[in-house]
Amino acid sequence: MTIDDLEELYRTRYAVFLRVAEAIAGSRDVAAEAVNEGFAGAIRARGAFRGAGTIESWVWSCVVNAARSARRREPAPSLEHDEAHEPAAAVANWADDQIRSLVARLPERQRLALFLRYYADLEYREIADVLGVERGTVSATLHKAHAALRPHLQEVPR
Repeated sequence: MTIDDLEELYRTRYAVFLRVAEAIAGSRDVAAEAVNEGFAGAIRARGAFRGAGTIESWVWSCVVNAARSARRREPAPSLEHDEAHEPAAAVANWADDQIRSLVARLPERQRLALFLRYYADLEYREIADVLGVERGTVSATLHKAHAALRPHLQEVPR
């Protein structure tokens, strides 16, 4: 792996890394720092990459760990409503807040698996590499997350 490989990954997938890091860290600014910190760490430790899994899944591990560390250092974000919204926007914001709240209550592994699957669009094998678990564990983890969310999502107004 070269610095050019990492730079290409950064250029082409930055927005996806940022979206997942934001979901983990709770703040766009903190997430941007975490993505940069994750990539910087990957550059520094690139000699440790042994080819087990893809370069991208290895970098995902660096970014996820940086975002998790950043989340522990920052206060939790507020999910307060802004009453100035139009009624349709208020309903949409309420639904988004409810979903965020439900996901936030999931165990950390379930949250990370959801973020990596649906925000980063990673395959189960890549998620397993990032989380340091077996592929079957990813399948079971996502199944549990879906099962925990399913009853509540049916209650969200459309």
